[in-house]
Amino acid sequence: MIAFQKDLSSVVHYVLSIGVSILTGLLAQLHLYLGPIPYTMQCMGVVLAGLLLPPKYSLLSTTIYLVFISLGLPLAAGFRGGLAVLLGPTGGYLLGFPISALLMSFSTRLYLRLRKMSLADIKSVDTAVLLCFSFLALLPMYILGFAVFTYYALGDQRLMQWVTTSTSIIGLDTSDPLMKLFIATVAVFIPQDIFMDSLLAIVVSRYAARLLRFRGVVV
Repeated sequence: MIAFQKDLSSVVHYVLSIGVSILTGLLAQLHLYLGPIPYTMQCMGVVLAGLLLPPKYSLLSTTIYLVFISLGLPLAAGFRGGLAVLLGPTGGYLLGFPISALLMSFSTRLYLRLRKMSLADIKSVDTAVLLCFSFLALLPMYILGFAVFTYYALGDQRLMQWVTTSTSIIGLDTSDPLMKLFIATVAVFIPQDIFMDSLLAIVVSRYAARLLRFRGVVV
């Protein structure tokens, strides 16, 4: 019986890994282009992978998503696909997804273990803690996104013009080009990523965990 339950759990995790990777691609299509970097709901998929899946499966899920894109499947924002997406100015964000999902998974499971509770039983205070974890987990994505976009932008007048215009519009213009780049490529996205995408991921993961527990699978 124990062996059967372990096999069932593995099958569920593989199915969830693929399902979350596809969901991330669908969430990418909920986007708004105000420049070369789109506002999307992709971070919800990344955080959801970390919440629902053990570390190796969260890594698997986000890696599958990148493989799908590299193979040309239109799962990046704007129904784009191909290696050019991963190697372009915004590719750093995508390449950070597996690291962020892995960190979210590790931190979530450590916290739940210390609290001696399951994801299905989290309360408001736990949601607040998981939101903080999501911010820390997404830092590698921000760092890689900033680094890659900066590499391209410093040699591209068009991209730098967009950065300057963006920071000027929101009243945060500065003479430091790196600070401009940080504001335009990282700071402006944090509120949505945390208080919308991550919060929704936590809510959805709690109900998904309850449903899976009802079916005899604990995540």
